[in-house]
Amino acid sequence: GRMSARTVICLLRQDLRLHDHEVFDWAQSHAEHIVPLYCFDPRHYLGTAVYNLPRTGPFRLRFLLDSIRDLRSALLKKGSTLVVRRGRPEEVVADLVRSLPFVSAVVFHQEVASEERAVEQAVMEVCAQMKVKVHTCWGSTLYHRDDLPFPPARLPDVYTQFRKAVETQSRVRPLFLSPDQVRPLPPGLEEGDVPTLEELGQTEPVSDPRSAFPCSGGESQVLARLKHYFWDTDSVASYKETRNGLVGVDYSTKFSPWLALGCISPRYIYHQVRQYESERTANQSTYWVIFELLWRDYFKFVGVKYGNRLFHLKGLQDKSVPWKKDMTLYNAWKDGRTGIPFVDANMREMAMTGFMSNRGRQNVASFLTKDLGLDWRMGAEWFEYLLVDHDVCSNYGNWLYSAGLGNDPRENRKFNMIKQGLDYDADGDYVRRWVPELQGLGGGEVHAPWNLGPSALNHAQVTLGTSYPHPVVMAPEWSRHTGRKEGSWPDSCPSARGKKGPSHTPKQHKDRGIDFYFSKSKNL
Repeated sequence: GRMSARTVICLLRQDLRLHDHEVFDWAQSHAEHIVPLYCFDPRHYLGTAVYNLPRTGPFRLRFLLDSIRDLRSALLKKGSTLVVRRGRPEEVVADLVRSLPFVSAVVFHQEVASEERAVEQAVMEVCAQMKVKVHTCWGSTLYHRDDLPFPPARLPDVYTQFRKAVETQSRVRPLFLSPDQVRPLPPGLEEGDVPTLEELGQTEPVSDPRSAFPCSGGESQVLARLKHYFWDTDSVASYKETRNGLVGVDYSTKFSPWLALGCISPRYIYHQVRQYESERTANQSTYWVIFELLWRDYFKFVGVKYGNRLFHLKGLQDKSVPWKKDMTLYNAWKDGRTGIPFVDANMREMAMTGFMSNRGRQNVASFLTKDLGLDWRMGAEWFEYLLVDHDVCSNYGNWLYSAGLGNDPRENRKFNMIKQGLDYDADGDYVRRWVPELQGLGGGEVHAPWNLGPSALNHAQVTLGTSYPHPVVMAPEWSRHTGRKEGSWPDSCPSARGKKGPSHTPKQHKDRGIDFYFSKSKNL
């Protein structure tokens, strides 16, 4: 009879993996046939909410398509495949329920933000009308929503309080095992083609040899990345010292793009860290990977607590700030033509590769909101468009913090672009990598070309205002850091006098792992 061949639809969204996957685990024990389903939702390919930028840019889309193909090939090895459709999930699910013999349930992981929750609501309504059971799971965070020591509505407004509470009162759940075989598709169901970038309105991005993230999407790729970063190179054991880096693949874990699509489970990373600590070494660096995963959790639970206030101009505190909407300044920021080399290098890196370091993101966000005074959403939406690792809660949450509109109102930092450039790119190599028109300028002087005399600029073939822009804005605090040590430039250059800029990361920066939002030192 009908009951002998129940079919369960596993609606996949930001959970494109087989390991530690409660949805598959549940389906395996509740059905004879499983339909692993991914829908290319047309709403993801429209414009952003306020400034109508493309919502899904070329880097993230290529990474998503990689991840879809990777999951399909993993499922094929296990006797199944990934069914791919273009359309709204609620409509695709309704079509499948109508056309398949007996769909007994639809199961999915719940997400946080309003658009994702609206899809869940629509799927539940369709299923209720069609008398199909819905089963939901929670799997996007390290600590399960139900295991927090407080209800989400009472989430502390200070990250450190959240972190200490979960570390002392909660535990990370064990992993769900990957199935050896996945139950087959119901007979006769077409798997469907994976669309191309062009069909989804984007063009194939050009690969840049300078990229700090030259990686492909997919579970197999990120499991290999973790093995490399932890077990093959022991890079994880120095993560805290290197995580403020700007150049290269191994200065940080680079897990974020795969985490954003759920190609890797945060619990898997956690348990691997614990295993590494027991078999090799446990230190501040290994702990710091967990510390950063907890920031990611924190922003997800902030999203649960505050809902759409995450996207409101006035932020979580309902705070009015007279933001500007100057398109000339905005375009200079977006294009990396502000005339502040450290900002421009970071913005160009993101435009060319879809990736930017944590250090860079904090700086360009501070620059947009504090130095230019522009609407923070202009920044958040540009990041949403370009970043390969865009995660709604982390992106909008971090931008709110940068804009001084986060849930901890004491945290309101303004970064000194020149000091940050000298601290983290002392010799200027990162800037010259991404701003080649300044390649003739040696050492740290590249961070403030406007301080150089005409002969130095001439010698470097730099003409401010022509080959490289004049700064669109000048902050008074920059002048404290733009002099260099005596005798490093010719005497014909009077502006070379002044305080020595650091030629290496100064001691007080060695411990800058704790991100700026709760750094005690105001001297950024």
